Amino acid sequence: MKNMKEFSLIGHNMVPQHILIPENEVNKVLKEYGVDKEQLPKIKLADPVIVEIGAEIGDVIKVIRNSPTAGEAVVYRLVIE
Repeated sequence: MKNMKEFSLIGHNMVPQHILIPENEVNKVLKEYGVDKEQLPKIKLADPVIVEIGAEIGDVIKVIRNSPTAGEAVVYRLVIE
């Protein structure tokens, strides 16, 4: 069996940009959107990109996707178990 060469998901053209945001920025985002942390969409700790960026349960991730209509679409996700 051949050794499979590992590759990074980050930077792949089919994977949107995932950014682990610091806690002080999380508070600004929550205030701007008028939501609690638990109201954010969720992303699982076992998600391959989350594993790669080293996020932990309770972290908030900024996901930036290319959008044909908006140019960029930004969403925030809460890392859960």
